[in-house]
Amino acid sequence: MSVSRANDPPPSAVHDAAPPLAGRRFIGARLPRKEDPRLLRGEGVYVADVNVPGQLYAAFVRSPHAHARIVRVDLSAARRQPGVVAAFAFPDIAHLAKPLPMLVPHRALRPRMPYPLAADKVRFVGEAVAMIVAEDPYAAEDALEAVHVEYEVLPPLTSGAQALAPDAPRLHDDLEDNVAAELRHGVGDITRAFAEADVVIEESFRVARISGQPMEPRGCLARWERSKFGDTLTLWDSTQSPHTARRVLADMFGLPQQNVRVIAPDVGGGFGIKNRFYQEEGAVPIAARLLDRPVKWVEDRREDLLTTYQARDQEHHAAIALRRDGTILGVRDSFIADQGAYTPFGLVVPYNTTTTLPGPYRLPAYEAHMRVAYTSKPPIAPYRAAGRPQGVLVMERLLDLAAEALGLDRAEIRRRNFVQPHEFPYDLGLKDRDGSNVVYDSGNYPATLEQALQLIGYADWPARQAAARAEGRYLGLGLAAFVESTGRGPFESATVRVEPSGRVILITGACSQGQSHETTLAQICAERLGVRVEDVSVLTGDTGAIPLGVGTYASRTAVVAGNAVSQAARAVRDKALRAAAQLLEAAPEDLDLVDGVITVRGAPDRQLPLAQVARTLTAPPPAFLFPPGMEPGLEATSNWHPANNAYAFGTHAAIVEVDIETGQVRVLRYVVAHDCGTVINPLVADGQTIGGVVQGLGSALYEEMVYDATGQPVTASYLDYLLPGATEVPPIALAHSETPSPLNPEGIKGLGEGGAMPVPACIASAVEDALRPFGVRITAVPITPARLRAAIEAARRAKS
Repeated sequence: MSVSRANDPPPSAVHDAAPPLAGRRFIGARLPRKEDPRLLRGEGVYVADVNVPGQLYAAFVRSPHAHARIVRVDLSAARRQPGVVAAFAFPDIAHLAKPLPMLVPHRALRPRMPYPLAADKVRFVGEAVAMIVAEDPYAAEDALEAVHVEYEVLPPLTSGAQALAPDAPRLHDDLEDNVAAELRHGVGDITRAFAEADVVIEESFRVARISGQPMEPRGCLARWERSKFGDTLTLWDSTQSPHTARRVLADMFGLPQQNVRVIAPDVGGGFGIKNRFYQEEGAVPIAARLLDRPVKWVEDRREDLLTTYQARDQEHHAAIALRRDGTILGVRDSFIADQGAYTPFGLVVPYNTTTTLPGPYRLPAYEAHMRVAYTSKPPIAPYRAAGRPQGVLVMERLLDLAAEALGLDRAEIRRRNFVQPHEFPYDLGLKDRDGSNVVYDSGNYPATLEQALQLIGYADWPARQAAARAEGRYLGLGLAAFVESTGRGPFESATVRVEPSGRVILITGACSQGQSHETTLAQICAERLGVRVEDVSVLTGDTGAIPLGVGTYASRTAVVAGNAVSQAARAVRDKALRAAAQLLEAAPEDLDLVDGVITVRGAPDRQLPLAQVARTLTAPPPAFLFPPGMEPGLEATSNWHPANNAYAFGTHAAIVEVDIETGQVRVLRYVVAHDCGTVINPLVADGQTIGGVVQGLGSALYEEMVYDATGQPVTASYLDYLLPGATEVPPIALAHSETPSPLNPEGIKGLGEGGAMPVPACIASAVEDALRPFGVRITAVPITPARLRAAIEAARRAKS
């Protein structure tokens, strides 16, 4: 893989707008990641690395059936196995167990959640039925074979369409059908739009189910202790949201939140699937409480593929109404979302699909109809971009089909329908899932399209494609534009503290899983406080260090935590200058703070280290008088909450080559023109974008969780579940422009998911372009060789 950044233009060509707050010494600097030396030396500390005296090890008996009633669980033989300390089924923990929480409610949702161990039925292969706790992990695993579970096997529900059939068996006995939710929403007069259209294009689309596959699987270690404050629980957890886990555990055990501490050490990837709470995160602390010993569990890769929350899995039937000149009059979309067995994230994923589908285009009329189905598979949850790639795929494929039907250039039809820069803020007329209005804050959508076209060489593409076809090679070019909702609330917390040594400690409720928080948040803090980046230490993922927090997901940290850091750092700076004014006998407005040194403007010999101010405020000398309203200590905490979401945007383009005999697709070049408002660190922005593109390539070409007619997963190892490797990653060219958000002081928009969102649509567009001589239409991802060969053969037969 090689990476270029818009042919390495000067910074002004890529970062051409100033943020709302002045100052760009560290913000915008291409600094190396502070966390890398520690991680590259193997000094990272993950849950598997954490051990405490006396700990036991848990292993789980998991259902071999997709849908079955539990008749009997016999643990007697397992309890006699060497090294086994205890074995539990649901009756053994029922007095402590509660159903896992559904933390994202919606009025249209009929939520169902499991217990930490299955109580009466199992609803997917891999659901936890019993737990063995032993002196070592091998004894626990070996004892699983001694557990006897008697099941009454029930008919599986292997697709959303099957589950919604009138005669389908019910997955949840207390519901009259398998509908988790049904919802319509939209804007404008959709009936009139289609009645007045010159052209209507209809098509069905499918986005397959995939698995998140973070490098580090899930795991947790629970330890109970007694103190003068009562029983306390510490959970080391590979999670994206330690404060959420703390709230859940406090409720589960009836404890005040101060008695529960959740620590997320280094987390080796999350991508959304480690957000919220799983069966094992409830079962392991229960076992530790019942046994009065610490208990640890770390999943293996097979468990990860079987049980970790999965993603995508939607079937759409959509239509677009247009005038002859390509102007969109309306879009209608009806889809089934296969939710799996439970609803840990409510309607987040399918609802995101509906609000993302309009993209950067003006839609006078739009209607979305979602039906969410319970099926006998693992639950669906947000995974990098959380429902948005599905919406982008539908919209961008419809535009490609419309361009072909109308004889328009694919780029031109997009230009004619973009929301224009002078139209911001732009209200889509839709309601977000929290009831707020979907309003695009700022943007320049035509600009990123033109950047992408230039980077991909669009002007001479027809000649290059024709030359390749003359050689018997089938090359195609794809385009996809998108808008990404980022910076979701409700809030994030940050504390900035200057130690008496002058060291700056930054603590935040946001929890890193590889997003470079130690670097980017330190850059914001250093910029706004007036210290060096190397003097800032960033602490994350510990509820004992900061009382409030939300977590890292939904491209929110740079926006919400970043502005909390900015606000707290500015408050500390103001306090330091007020205190220094007394010590230097100068007015606060006459002081500067740079690189941790306070000086009197115009008199550089009169200066004071920030460390001395911190010492003074921590242990003031008798002569020091606190200014009115000033508290001891040099620190500040901000709980910053956004007024609305900030919307990043961009355009992707790709060139692919298709081998028509094997169906193999090779991506020759990929380009990304992206705008996330103020870029904190271009190096990190590049890495986030590239990582998103690679994950998007997996969704587009390789990854799929396949289930047979009995509900058994047939892609339960890396022999069958394909991930893109280094050899599959093409040269990637990047261009970051800046249209700052007016909704936050730093002008930041989120970045984490824009790299992944449009990739399946872009690759589908490119493959279809390559196979245009055959008339092949790409309507489903992943685009596997077998499917592509079948489509080519079907097209050949249709022409013969």
